[in-house]
Amino acid sequence: MELWQPGLRNLLTDLDGVTVGNASDERMKSGTTAILFDRPAVASALVLGGAPGSRDIELLDPANTVGGVDAFVLSGGSAFGLDAASGVQSYLREAGRGFEVAGFRVPIVPAAIVFDLANGGDKDWGFASPYAALGLDAARLASRDFVLGTAGAGTGATTAVCKGGLGSASIRLPGGITVAALVIVNAVGSPLVGGTRSFWAAPFEIAGEFGGLGLPHPMPADAAMPRTKHGAREGANTTVAVIATDAVLTKGEAKRLAVAAHDGFARALYPVHTDFDGDLVFAAATGTSGIAPSPLDRMMLAAAASAAMSRAIARGVFEAMGTPGDRLPAWRDLPA
Repeated sequence: MELWQPGLRNLLTDLDGVTVGNASDERMKSGTTAILFDRPAVASALVLGGAPGSRDIELLDPANTVGGVDAFVLSGGSAFGLDAASGVQSYLREAGRGFEVAGFRVPIVPAAIVFDLANGGDKDWGFASPYAALGLDAARLASRDFVLGTAGAGTGATTAVCKGGLGSASIRLPGGITVAALVIVNAVGSPLVGGTRSFWAAPFEIAGEFGGLGLPHPMPADAAMPRTKHGAREGANTTVAVIATDAVLTKGEAKRLAVAAHDGFARALYPVHTDFDGDLVFAAATGTSGIAPSPLDRMMLAAAASAAMSRAIARGVFEAMGTPGDRLPAWRDLPA
């Protein structure tokens, strides 16, 4: 009997008041993912990679003024992809959303990017990048159901050994709280154990959601040998994610949730948090459950956040599809 079960969709959108939209350009092998909140969500963030790319991270510090966010944006395109947040911000402004100051509303849309410029896609977009338009499209398409794998910001994502992608997973805790993760897997390291097809995240898998292979037995002799992207360089890799819950949390408690979610990175990717990754986790609490967890309950919430993030990473890789011009195979196309 499994201790935890996923939500109905096994997605970030198992949380009430959360929608996700993807916009992709297959020729460019890139895209954008928008995470929208019906009401401002208490939020924070934590960066543990050495080469991050982000927007509006400082306002998420628990010591700073803004208490909630209207959306998060995860995007391909390296620094060009930060433009995607402007498209989402425009969509929210038209809807009358945003932090009110001096009679104006400013939608709060922190963003993070992954480097997918050198993945074989055509990045010759001319004078202006297409990411603001992709952000706007992603916001317009946001719904409770969305595709995993080669979609949105995961369209051109890669790992050391195979394609990466967009993953998501959720856990319903016995006390009534739900925690869920969404991630773009574009790591310098590997999600797989040695040269096998087994996922490092296998101990956390529920109901065969990423192949049901388990850990290899015996463990291969090369399991501890790091596998990284050839010629890894700063700014060329990143795993970025959102961990969210319907619990009632303070901004400081949301920061602790981000810390726990990074443990999920370490359970699912090896190596991780390197000088060449920009690993970042946004954390959000919608409060829609009405439950303010006790310190002991927050410990269980943190453990679930780590497990959900590990599963989301594996699911993103498992669901990726091969497309023409790829420089790495999808997991499903690896030799058995």
